[in-house]
Amino acid sequence: MSMRLYDTSTRTVRDFVPLVEGQVSIYLCGATVQAPPHIGHIRSGLNFDVLRRWFAHRGNDVVFCRNVTDIDDKIIAKSCTEGVPYWQVAQTNERAFADAYTALGCLPSTVEPRATGHIPEMVAMIDRLIATGHAYPSGGDVYFDVSSFPAYGALSGQKPDAMREAEDAGTGAAGKRDRRDFALWKAAKPGEPSWETPWGHGRPGWHLECSAMAHKYLGAAFDIHGGGLDLVFPHHENEIAQSKAAGDAFAAYWMHNAWVTLSGEKMSKSLGNSVLVSEMLKRWSPLVLRYYLATPHYRSMIEYSEEALREAEVSFGRIEGFLERAGEQTGAIEPTADVPAVFAAAMDDDLGVPQAMAVVHNTVRDGNTALAAGDKDAVVRHAADVRAMLGVLGMDPLSEQWTAGAAGGRSDELRGVVDHLVKLALGQREAARARKDYAAADAVRDSLTAAGIVVEDTPHGPRWTLHRD
Repeated sequence: MSMRLYDTSTRTVRDFVPLVEGQVSIYLCGATVQAPPHIGHIRSGLNFDVLRRWFAHRGNDVVFCRNVTDIDDKIIAKSCTEGVPYWQVAQTNERAFADAYTALGCLPSTVEPRATGHIPEMVAMIDRLIATGHAYPSGGDVYFDVSSFPAYGALSGQKPDAMREAEDAGTGAAGKRDRRDFALWKAAKPGEPSWETPWGHGRPGWHLECSAMAHKYLGAAFDIHGGGLDLVFPHHENEIAQSKAAGDAFAAYWMHNAWVTLSGEKMSKSLGNSVLVSEMLKRWSPLVLRYYLATPHYRSMIEYSEEALREAEVSFGRIEGFLERAGEQTGAIEPTADVPAVFAAAMDDDLGVPQAMAVVHNTVRDGNTALAAGDKDAVVRHAADVRAMLGVLGMDPLSEQWTAGAAGGRSDELRGVVDHLVKLALGQREAARARKDYAAADAVRDSLTAAGIVVEDTPHGPRWTLHRD
């Protein structure tokens, strides 16, 4: 395999060599389910969905593990505020995340473990860390001893003095030996959910769950650990420390996607600047939203704006329009078995989706030229290439994934209804034109235009699209 990936741990683009030839194991830090997902959350899922698809296209057997954090301080706080059990908060929002992943075309995870389902594995890991001198109990809490792990800070480039300063600015528990030490296990406060352990009733620390679940499902060593850029420190730094101190080799490569920002700031629920996926899907096609979030390079920031989404809709509309016209002229077109070499080279170069998408648009341009020239063989060839490339990216509008309506949910159902009604109106328009009642025909078209329907007359009959201001 000639693929190269940017590895956060070395800060270089490295040749990707899997631990086992023909197999790729990926652990992705998934959702903390205290609220429904915004588009910043889902970007990570989309980026790693594309990575997974590309590995599979290259002939690899991919094991993709994405966890669910269903117990933490924020979930507990929300359960208290709303007066419902913590698990009800978690389950409600876990379903919202699952719906969002499905709506935007993400393949199901191979396994999607919940933190609360893996308490025994966490307790076993804490036991190992205490036995080897890397952790210590303190008043019902258990802390990782950062001073016992000399490599701490290597992933993020943090220096010990800066870490101490950061801890001083946050919370410094009285039972810690060092302010840098982090909680593996937290003693239960009155009324909190808890589990019985050798150190008393409590609940897991945030960082511990990922190390325990990655070990259970991917083993002591696996290929890629992924997540958002904001997780590098302290979350992923702490994962490395506890896993390696417990004897695991852990991840060979570390990949981090950049944020979706709004007015230059990271999109987040705490800042009140998040844009919920459920709301976006009421206004935009799931394919357009996937195109908007997955086309930029995974390591580049996306500045959210309505204008950028409209541009994405127009851009993807050109692709859809070509495929539709190609099908009208030549009949059904199947995707090629492989993608063009220049597309593959872009994807192999640190998952260069922007460059790969440029190949798609160039092929669409050539296909449109062939359509204008009436060269059906060239039309079929270009359309088949476009479908193959879009299929790898999870964006082929003619694939069963999208045409079956499973991904689009309610919006696809409504489009089917609208399509039926618009075709009835267009039939009335054609009948009016056939009897030379052009005033009536124009009135039908004007009514459709007023409703946001753009009608294009083609040699194969009228075609309609939605217009956005």
